Amino acid sequence: MAMTETETRSEESRMTLMEHLTELRRRLIISFIAIAIGAVIGWIFYTNITDVLIDPYCDVVADDSSIIPEDEQCQLYARSPLEFFNIKLTVAGYTGLILAMPVILWQMWRFVAPGLYSHEKRYAYPFIGSAVGLFALGAGLAYWSVPKALNWLIDQGGDNFQELFAPSEYFGFIIKMMLAFGIGFEFPIALIFLQLLGVVQNETLRNGRQYAIVGIVAMVAIITPSGDPFTLAVLSVPMYLFYEIAILFGRIRIRRAKKAADAT
Repeated sequence: MAMTETETRSEESRMTLMEHLTELRRRLIISFIAIAIGAVIGWIFYTNITDVLIDPYCDVVADDSSIIPEDEQCQLYARSPLEFFNIKLTVAGYTGLILAMPVILWQMWRFVAPGLYSHEKRYAYPFIGSAVGLFALGAGLAYWSVPKALNWLIDQGGDNFQELFAPSEYFGFIIKMMLAFGIGFEFPIALIFLQLLGVVQNETLRNGRQYAIVGIVAMVAIITPSGDPFTLAVLSVPMYLFYEIAILFGRIRIRRAKKAADAT
């Protein structure tokens, strides 16, 4: 006799605690190896990466030549002999994390996939593709918004200060901005995924809109390093739109499930 969909799910997800932990360890090891490989690539292409990352700063100082003399524009100022090596490690490490994101997401999917129904497992490739695309879109939006965030932050100091950014602080700032936006843009994937697993109900999301708005703004204020109102708006608005998209996905899924049940 053919197994039902529920039975298929229970058979595939029936693992002991030790088996779950062993599987989790295997997925983590693969993810860490991917990050290490990405970090090596980041180390090799360090100069190319920093040339790209410094462009937003160059745009800012080019707009206001009074900040730094013209012959010294677009330069960062190291205050420690260790800073050169530390920033190279930082850039390589974060580059490894970003490059390994598709592998990390795939390992996450493979870890939870046994707990899904057969028809839900077909979302694997759309899940990975959408997650990677949204992460890249978020990181790109952050890169675009950095000059505006820097201008706002510099204006807060007034005319009595001269900004001489250190490499570790500047690169840490822009990389964390890109990571924060990239992770923030994973918001709809997380909500859709939680609905698939049955952890979050669509009705709960619909009834929690007012709390979601406050929570999103608060979370953006925490995860973004700048704290400026422009960055807050640029990330908060898309995240709330993603929240509504996740609700729409859940409604469509419930409607299809109801039609399938009525057909049988």
